[in-house]
Amino acid sequence: MSTDTLVADRIEIADLFTRFARLLDEGRWEDADTVYADDVAVHSPRGGELRGIDKVVGFMRQAEVEGQRSQHVTTDLLVDVDGDQAAASANSLVYFYRSGQAPHFTSGLRMTSTAVRTAAGWRFREMRIVPAWTREG
Repeated sequence: MSTDTLVADRIEIADLFTRFARLLDEGRWEDADTVYADDVAVHSPRGGELRGIDKVVGFMRQAEVEGQRSQHVTTDLLVDVDGDQAAASANSLVYFYRSGQAPHFTSGLRMTSTAVRTAAGWRFREMRIVPAWTREG
C-alpha cells in the first residue's frame, strides 16, 4: 500500500469519527448508513449489544430525550490500517445540555472500533463504547 493511500485512508477514517459525532449531535438517524456498515455491531453500556444498522438506529431513536441536545468532541484518534480493514480508537467528551444552558451532564468515553472499506467508503463494522467518567451538574 502506498503512503498516499495510507494517509488518505487515515484521513477518511478520522472523518468517519467526525461524521459519527455530528450525526449524534444533530439527531440525523436516517444518515446512519454514512457511518455504519449494514452488519454493524455496537456495544455500549446504554444499549447493550446491538447488531445490525436497523437495531442501532432504533435504539438511537428511542434513546432521544425531549429538549436535550449533545455535543461530542472527539480526540486522541489512533488508526491502524490493514488493507480494507482498520482498527481505530478515540476518546470522546460528551456534553448534554438544553438550548442556551450550560451542560447538565458530561461524560468521557473511550471508543474502539473496526472500520471496513466499502463501495461507499469507510464504515464502522464494530464499535465498543466504554465510559471512563461522568459528571452531573
